[in-house]
Amino acid sequence: MRNFFCLTALFTVLLLLNGCKSSENTTKDIAVSWELVSNFTEVEGGFEARFILNNHSGSALTDKNWALFFNMSPRPISTSKTPQPATVQHINGDWYKMTPNAGFALAPGDSTEIRYSGTEAIIKVTDAPLGLYFVFYDKDGKEENIVQVANYTVLPFSKKEQQLRGKGDLMPLQTAAKRYQDNLALSLVDASQLQKIIPSPVKITSGAGTFNLDNKLSIYYQTGLENEAKLLSQKLKTLTGTDFTIAATAPAGKGIVLKTGPVSVNGIAKEAYKLSIDGNGISITGSDAAGVFYGTQSLLALIPTTTYLKPAASVALNYVQVEDAPRFHFRSLHVDVSRNFQTKETILRLLDLLATYKVNHFLFYTTEDEGWRLEIDGLPELTKVGAQREHTTGKETSVLHPSYGSGPKAYEEGKYGSGFYTKADFIEILKYANERHIKVIPELNFPGHARAAIKAMEARYERLMKEGKEAEANEYRLIDPADKSVYLSAQAYTDNVVSVAKESTYHFYEKVVDEITKMYAEAGLKLDVFHAGGDEVAEGAWTKSPLAAQLLKENPAIKDPKNLQTYFFGKLLKRLEKRNLEIHGWEEVALNKSAEGKYVANPAFVGRKVVPYIWNNIYDLDLGNRLANAGYPVVLCNVTNFYFDLAYNNDPMEPGLYWGGFVDTRANWAFAPFDMFKTTYKTSMGKPLDFSGLEKMKPEARKNVIGLEAQLWSETVKGRDMIEYYILPKLLGFVESAWAAERPWETIENRDAREKAIQSGWNIFANTLAQKDIPRLAVLNGGYNYRLPMPGAILDNGTLKANVEYPGLAIRYTTDGSEPTAQSALYTAPVAVSGTVKIKSFDAAGRSSRTAVVNGNAD
Repeated sequence: MRNFFCLTALFTVLLLLNGCKSSENTTKDIAVSWELVSNFTEVEGGFEARFILNNHSGSALTDKNWALFFNMSPRPISTSKTPQPATVQHINGDWYKMTPNAGFALAPGDSTEIRYSGTEAIIKVTDAPLGLYFVFYDKDGKEENIVQVANYTVLPFSKKEQQLRGKGDLMPLQTAAKRYQDNLALSLVDASQLQKIIPSPVKITSGAGTFNLDNKLSIYYQTGLENEAKLLSQKLKTLTGTDFTIAATAPAGKGIVLKTGPVSVNGIAKEAYKLSIDGNGISITGSDAAGVFYGTQSLLALIPTTTYLKPAASVALNYVQVEDAPRFHFRSLHVDVSRNFQTKETILRLLDLLATYKVNHFLFYTTEDEGWRLEIDGLPELTKVGAQREHTTGKETSVLHPSYGSGPKAYEEGKYGSGFYTKADFIEILKYANERHIKVIPELNFPGHARAAIKAMEARYERLMKEGKEAEANEYRLIDPADKSVYLSAQAYTDNVVSVAKESTYHFYEKVVDEITKMYAEAGLKLDVFHAGGDEVAEGAWTKSPLAAQLLKENPAIKDPKNLQTYFFGKLLKRLEKRNLEIHGWEEVALNKSAEGKYVANPAFVGRKVVPYIWNNIYDLDLGNRLANAGYPVVLCNVTNFYFDLAYNNDPMEPGLYWGGFVDTRANWAFAPFDMFKTTYKTSMGKPLDFSGLEKMKPEARKNVIGLEAQLWSETVKGRDMIEYYILPKLLGFVESAWAAERPWETIENRDAREKAIQSGWNIFANTLAQKDIPRLAVLNGGYNYRLPMPGAILDNGTLKANVEYPGLAIRYTTDGSEPTAQSALYTAPVAVSGTVKIKSFDAAGRSSRTAVVNGNAD
C-alpha cells in the first residue's frame, strides 16, 4: 500500500516542476519565480501576473541571447501599458514565450521583474506557468543551448484578489470556517443505516442470520460464466488469503452458484440480477453474463470493510436478498490520455475500478491537438510525430511543441507529454475491458481538435515528397496548404482544423477506423460504436480556404463556412454507416448554427444511429432537453455534475479547472436526468440561473436519454496518482446517478422540500463513503489514490470546534505546529486549545487529507 503523500508536495513539485530533475540540461543558475498579482484589474475577469528572474550564473542575459518558453493554461495576453524588460507572448495552444525587449540586461547577481496581463482570471496553482525552459542563442541568433529551469517557485495565492475571479465572482472563499458552517448540515449515522452497496440496488431485503464465506465453498458456474467465476475467485482470494475452487458442476452442498435465467427488475431484463445469501449458500442469477458479473460485484461490496483492510480466512455475511438492474444501460467514463499520457497499467487499474462500480462503457480519448496515442498500421508518423512533444522553432514545423509542462525533450522521465499504445497494448486493453463487461469506445475527433493528426500527416507528406511519391504523399493529407483562415480554438490553437473539402481527409478517417476495426477483431470483438468527436470548431475556420470556397460555390445550399462542419459530419456519416457503426459525438454533431450564430437542433440525423453527448448545461441551459425532445438518443455528461477535471472548490491548492464552475462528489450524486433544472442553480461564477422560458424535457422524450457519462479531461492531470485523485471519490457519486433507480427527491417540485430530501439522502451517502467505501479504496485492486476532504473548524474563545464533510472520518489535530498523524490527538468534541492548531481528516485505512491551519476564521 502506497502512503498518501502530502498534497502540498504533489501540487508544488509534481505539478509545477512536473518531475524536473537535475541533469545536464537543467540548471539552478537562473532562478525563476512567478506570482499572480491580482484578478481585480481594469479589465473585468482579467489578471495581472509577474515573473522574477534572478541571475545566479556567471554570464549576463542580454536583449538577444535568450528566450524563456513555458506552458500556461491558455489565456489571451494583453499589450502592456507600461514598458517592461521583456514581453510575454502567446505562440499556440498553451505554449508561450518570454523574449527580452531592446536594452534588456541582467548581469550576474542581479534580478528583474517582468509584469504581464491577460484575460480570464487565474485562481489555481494548476494554472501557473509550468515546464519552463530557457533557449540560449549565439551571436547570430541561432539556438545554442536548451536549459530547463530547475529553480522555480510559485508564490502563494493568499489574498482575496488572487482567489476570486474578479468582482463578478460570487463564490465564497474556502476557509476552515466556511467548511465548518457547510458541514453543520451533516451528521454521523450508525453503521446499520449505511448504504449496503454503491450504487444502490433497486431492492435489498435483510434477513436474520449470517453465512460464513470461506474456501470450503466452491464457486459453481453455468456454462458461459467461467470468466465471471474466475474473476470472483481472484477477488475472494485477495480478501481471504485462500484459494476458491471453481467448477462447472452443480454443487453437492453449499456453495456460490452463478447462473443465468429469466430476471427482470423494475421492468429491466438486461444486466439485471438477483443475489441471495442465506443458510443454503450464495446464489447469483443474472439475466445475462453481465447481470451475473454485477451480482458478484454486489457480493464483494457486502463484505465488511474491515476484511478489506485486514484479510480473514472466513467472513461472516448477513443474510440478504438483492434484486437489481440499472436505471440506464449506458454508464460511461471518458478519459483523455492525449493532453497528458497515462500508461497501459494505469488504464487497466481504471477498468478494474469501473467494473467494481458497475460502469459498462469507457470512452478512450486517444487523439487530440496535443497528442495521438494509438499505433495505426501504415501511418507510422501518427506515433513518431503525433505521440511526442518537444521543443521546436515554431508552430509551422511538423513537430508537436511542448504542452502542459511536458518540457523540451520527448520521453523525458517524469513527464507526460510523450507516449502511445502499441497495437498489442490496445488489444490487451480491449480484452481486459470486455472480460469486465466494459465496452471501449474509440474516438477520432474531427474536424477540430486535430492538430496532432495534421502535424503527423504533414510530416508524412514531406517525407514522401522527398522520395518523389507525390500521389502517395497526398493520400492522407489533412489540410488545404493555401488556407489563410484566422481563428482561435477554445484551447487557443490557430491550426487545429482539417480541410473538409479534401477527399484525403475522409480517406484518412476511413483508414484509421478500418485499422481500429481490425484491432477489435484481433481481440475477438466487433467494433459497432465509434465516437466522431465534432466539438469546438472555432469561428473563422475555412473562411480563407480556396478549396472550401470552391466547395461552397459548388454547393450553394451550404451558404456559409460555419455550416461546413455539418456538411463534414453528414459526408463522414454516410461512410461510417456503410461500416455498420453507431456514431456517437459531442453535441455539435446534432446541431446547426442559426444566422445569429446560435445552436439549434438539426433534424437531419435523427433516426440514423447518431448519439450526441450533452455537456453544455450552463451556457445553453436546456440543450439536452431540446435534443432529446427532437428525437435524438442522448448521453448526458453535464459539466456542472460530471466533469471530474473541474476542481472541487476554489481553494488555490485544490487542482483542476473551473470554467464550468466547481464539481464535488455531492454534485455527482445529486442529478435529476429528466429535469436538470432541479439540481443546477448557479452559473460558474455563483450567479443564480434563470430557467424561465426554457424547454423542459417532454415525458415521451425520457426514453431518449440512454445514459450518463463522466468526463476526465487531462490538461492538469499528471500521472497515475493524480488521475485517481481526480476520479475518487467522485466516481461513486456518479454511479449512484447512473445506476440507482429514480430518487424520490427527483420529482419534488418545491425547491425547499426537494433540498431537504436531497440533504437527507446525501447525509446517508456521505456517511457510507466515510465509513465503508473510501477506506476500501486504499486496498482495492492494489490500492488507489483518492481525495479526503479537509476538516472544517473554528476557534471559539479558545475552544476548537471541528467537523468533516464525510461523517465517520476521524479528525486529528496538533497544537505544537507539527503535522497531524494517525497518532495525534483525536477530536471527539469541542476542546480547549492554544498555540497553532493543525488539523486533518483520516480514514480507517490511515490515509489523510491536506492539513488545515486554524487561526481565527482562516485556514
